[in-house]
Amino acid sequence: MSKVAIAVVSGCAMIWGLLTISSTASAGSSIPRAAAAADARISAGPEADDLGSGTEANESRRWELFDVAARSDVARATRRNERNPSVLPVVEHVVYISLDGFNPQAITTLGPARAPAFHRMISQGASTLNARTIVEQTRTLPNHSSMVSGRKLATPGGHGVPFNQDNGSIIHASAGRYVASIFDVVHDNGGTTGMYVGKAKFDFLDRSWNATNGAPDLTGVDNGRDKIDVYQMANSSTTVTALLYQLASSTPMTLSFVHLADTDNAGHAFGFMSAAYLDAVTVVDGYLGQILDAIAADPDLARSTAVIVTTDHGGASGVFDHADPSVAANYTVPFLAWGEDVAAGADLYALNPDRANPGTDQPPYSATVPPIRTGEAANLIAELLRYGPVPGTTFNSDQSLDLAWPGVGRPVRWLGVR
Repeated sequence: MSKVAIAVVSGCAMIWGLLTISSTASAGSSIPRAAAAADARISAGPEADDLGSGTEANESRRWELFDVAARSDVARATRRNERNPSVLPVVEHVVYISLDGFNPQAITTLGPARAPAFHRMISQGASTLNARTIVEQTRTLPNHSSMVSGRKLATPGGHGVPFNQDNGSIIHASAGRYVASIFDVVHDNGGTTGMYVGKAKFDFLDRSWNATNGAPDLTGVDNGRDKIDVYQMANSSTTVTALLYQLASSTPMTLSFVHLADTDNAGHAFGFMSAAYLDAVTVVDGYLGQILDAIAADPDLARSTAVIVTTDHGGASGVFDHADPSVAANYTVPFLAWGEDVAAGADLYALNPDRANPGTDQPPYSATVPPIRTGEAANLIAELLRYGPVPGTTFNSDQSLDLAWPGVGRPVRWLGVR
């Protein structure tokens, strides 16, 4: 499938089909293609070349390491499923929504009257308002790198992205080795992927898994290196319209990653938890309501679609920044799941006794019983879609985050044929 790239600043643009776009630009944004990716590899040094396209020997060695990690994660998940098979929805589509700079206290402050969609997700799905970001950073790009890769930041083993602006490089250069993502897993298993974002810095992630820098597809049919089929940078209204359009199509995406920047923009401009910030939360709540309504109104989508909502960081009341990772309001975030057979009204910590509610603390990665972290979403999505874990992950590599009570719902296991 050829890449579809869309860049929008105002208005609405929806381009669907098999398109090859050599270059796309609009005021205030650009979508780098092959030339920009080549520049990125030059700026990142020879290591990025080895990781991105490399010699045959380098490719062989990289995929040997990749395969070892994959087999190790699969073995752990297999043992866990044999002990206690997951009870999960029969899911064909996942909509993963990231709310940039979202303080979960806003949901309780606004209540059901002003935030009905969030309260709908809480009452009809499984949730916590006390999940955690990664330990190292409470900024957008580092945390989103974790959210889609399932890795911590610190290397070795992490994604290695400490910066918060697109530096023209790729994630594999930061990590020192190839970083697989949930986009890799879905794409390589024949699924379709879309990334709809509200900030140009996400070009970094699209470039990291494009046709030049994505890894070869060694799973089943060769679907190519480009792991993100559709990439759009636009305002939230346009993004949600595009998402609703493709959900209504005959072939909804297997994975739609949606980033809404409204709350973070309001927090930086007016202060987190200010009146203007809470107004932005109500706007985002409206977008979320549209998405839930569209899914619920279509019996096929309602049966086969899960919605996951997390965020990259919070923001302290009255403060205009969120960069300090030691501040509880910065590392405290929501984690919401909604869909058929997801336990209605359940607290995620109650469903998962192998995770511990951290109170106001930010536990280290070495904690015996960890908190729920947003980085778990990558492997949760893979499990919902009945795929194995994302290779090399730090979080939820055994795919043990449960969304339903034991013995309730339709039991499925990712291991085997979808």
